[in-house]
Amino acid sequence: MWGGINRRKFPRAEYPCKITLRTKNHPDTIVSQTENIGIGGICIILPRDLGIFAPVEIQLDILDGQPVIACDGTIVWLVKSKKERNANYDTGIEFTNIKSEDEARVAFIVDRILERTDNSAP
Repeated sequence: MWGGINRRKFPRAEYPCKITLRTKNHPDTIVSQTENIGIGGICIILPRDLGIFAPVEIQLDILDGQPVIACDGTIVWLVKSKKERNANYDTGIEFTNIKSEDEARVAFIVDRILERTDNSAP
């Protein structure tokens, strides 16, 4: 995963959940898993470069027993894998119209994970 400077507005937690996304101008869907999640967006690994600032449609299952979160997003950064044989892209997606109740669900998950992480530190 990309190890650059953390310039995010919102904290992120490492949390693998299922995501299905589609670019607004392409009919193919991509199924992947999140690397991390926050109320502002997600990081996922994709098999191809979808383009910076590409608008995407997101279906996100945060595994909380509730319905899948459906929202739009924008690709805000991407970094190609440094492994020559691996043409994957770490991709940062910002949520652009997530419902407030879905944002609260994500916030609950992130807070719970970060709290566990803080409590396990020596």
